[in-house]
Amino acid sequence: MQKPLSLLAILRLGLFQACLGALAVIFSGLLNRVMLSELGYPGLLVGGALAFEQFMAPSRVLFGQISDGYPLFGRRRVPYVLLGTLLFSGLAVLAVPLIFQVGRLLSAGSQPGLAFGITALCGLFAAYGLAISLATTPYLALVIDRTDEAERPRAVALVWCMLTVGIVVGAILTSLSLSSLDQVTDPAIIEPVLTQFMLKVSLIVIALTLLATWNMETRSAYPGLAASEAGNQAKAPGELPQEAVTMAQSWRLITSSRQVLIFFFAFLVAFTLGLFLQDPILESYGAQVFGLSISASTQLNAFWGVGTLVGLLLAGLLVVPRLGKLPSARLGCRLILISLVLLILCGLTRSVFLLQFVMILFGLAAGIATNSALCLMLDLTLPQAAGAFVGVWGLAQALSRAIGKLLGGGLLDLGRQLPLGPGPFPAFALVLSVEALVTFGALLLLASLNVHQFRQDTASSLERVLSMEMG
Repeated sequence: MQKPLSLLAILRLGLFQACLGALAVIFSGLLNRVMLSELGYPGLLVGGALAFEQFMAPSRVLFGQISDGYPLFGRRRVPYVLLGTLLFSGLAVLAVPLIFQVGRLLSAGSQPGLAFGITALCGLFAAYGLAISLATTPYLALVIDRTDEAERPRAVALVWCMLTVGIVVGAILTSLSLSSLDQVTDPAIIEPVLTQFMLKVSLIVIALTLLATWNMETRSAYPGLAASEAGNQAKAPGELPQEAVTMAQSWRLITSSRQVLIFFFAFLVAFTLGLFLQDPILESYGAQVFGLSISASTQLNAFWGVGTLVGLLLAGLLVVPRLGKLPSARLGCRLILISLVLLILCGLTRSVFLLQFVMILFGLAAGIATNSALCLMLDLTLPQAAGAFVGVWGLAQALSRAIGKLLGGGLLDLGRQLPLGPGPFPAFALVLSVEALVTFGALLLLASLNVHQFRQDTASSLERVLSMEMG
């Protein structure tokens, strides 16, 4: 077995998460803005194209199982992380010229070239989502492989802090790198600058991923693998080589416990919606209810991000180790619920200072809840099928975020049509109220969660899988 990860090693491994955070800023912020403002894309086209990345989330289950059962070069995780990184970095570079080409086709109204261009754009974002899934699912499985139950709260906190750090650093570096485009609206000038910028970003991402994963996994990390390759070692009693776990067997293990269904397919969906249902309407809430400018409303995400960073650190280093994972998850959900209620109430006061304070509290709650939920997810994971379990978690989270974006905007439109009262506030209050109810539902679901029962259920199911495997 490999040695436990040191603090420096965890931070180094977290560089990959930081890269994902920086790319998220570029894709969801920079390219989104260019398509809408500079190139005149319809909003539905922009949202639909970007949604294709999330729609590829089911592939996480497949890629997780593949990394469990089909090692490359004697390693189960790192080769897939590197392969996925090379693919999504290359696709990120290709996205820029394709976006501008479709923009030219939109301006010309050219058919059938426009239809082909839109199809290619959606296909590129779908391929980008597949590459992200290919890299991130084995990466999270690697975190499970390299940490034990006692180490995971700290490791999860630091790795997810690195994601938040990547978002902040990515936003700052993007702003500084593209300062030459201030007041520039000509696509012919913007395109080459963005292409060069994306190429540099992709090269940096590849380099940092290599650094993050260097020596994180060795052939000796999986005794069953060496035995399988040599063909001369007998399986230990009760040991199932990971490459023997097929997709069908992995699915039987995943569905063998009601606790998995409660956590992955109920709690995680409700929890994710409770965090992100307000995501598509937050800046508009600040603008229309509080009268914030564009730059000031954008800063709301910064307040939320700082709070999340602090919450992740507090949870990993203090809250979860002292309270335990399940009590910490309950605390985080209660704080999210309180934050959402305060977010509604501060709309009645229209106090910008109170709004900023609540966003910090909301971020703090999100950090605590996210860390404890991730630790619970890792506990509700069977090592023999870690990749498949992480894939199911990624699927539930990604689809929930996609649903949250669609549902948040839809509820706002519904609130504007209903006779809820004068002014813009009632429609936003409807979205936040539904989000609070969903969070309360997530809190109730936690009462049905039992990690001990999960281990009993999956242990029994694993024995049955072993019996079938051994004939």
